Amino acid sequence: MPFEYASVEDAIERSGLRMVVVGGVPSLWGEAAKGILHIKRIAWTAVRLSYDSEPLKQWAGQRSGPVAIYHDERPRSGWAEILLLAERLAPKPALLPADAAERALMFGLAHEICGEGGLGWTRRLQMVHAGLQGHGGFAPRVAPYLAKKYGYSPEVGVGASERVAQLLRMLAARLQAQHAAGSSYYIGTRVGAVDVYSATAMAMFRPLPHEQCAMEAATRQAFEFREPVSEAALDPILLAHRDRMYAAHLELPLSL
Repeated sequence: MPFEYASVEDAIERSGLRMVVVGGVPSLWGEAAKGILHIKRIAWTAVRLSYDSEPLKQWAGQRSGPVAIYHDERPRSGWAEILLLAERLAPKPALLPADAAERALMFGLAHEICGEGGLGWTRRLQMVHAGLQGHGGFAPRVAPYLAKKYGYSPEVGVGASERVAQLLRMLAARLQAQHAAGSSYYIGTRVGAVDVYSATAMAMFRPLPHEQCAMEAATRQAFEFREPVSEAALDPILLAHRDRMYAAHLELPLSL
């Protein structure tokens, strides 16, 4: 569903749903939140994150994104908080299963993609490690900031590649099992939140082409960083799932 970008001051004065997003980067968390709102056809106003805006920090409670703010309710920044808010605002189409066991599975898989220590988190640590070593990944001006934010240490950086590979293999195995059962989705036979998270996470390994995802050359170079252990675990089924999701459920081109 189309959305518009507004200034910080304008967004603060508005009602309804507003969301602070990181500009110029196909962030897993931000693009997943946009995708969820798109599928549910929830109207919202976008605000690009401005790190030096004190009014934005006071309003959103932090200098990061995404942060969703509905009317005068508290800001919500966690992936699960944003998902649950969207489910409340537009219960249909549901992106959470009704079955309790499937719901628990959904939250478990989603955490392994979006949560602390999950795929997005650890991939960023992997890219920080490469950047600090001068071997690709994040640029020298970006890597130290993200290192502090994500709890980087050299030991964590060394172990990041195997953790990323484990998670990629797990997700691929889940999709392979679902395909064998006749489904193209992670849980059940219809699109759910995990499908959105997995599709948007692939930008950290294979960004969409420029005509679908326009970003600065240095940013694209960082996101295209390849490392042998992770590369071996990046099963084509994950990218094929991403492509089906954008063809059938998500919006292109991305509006960063």
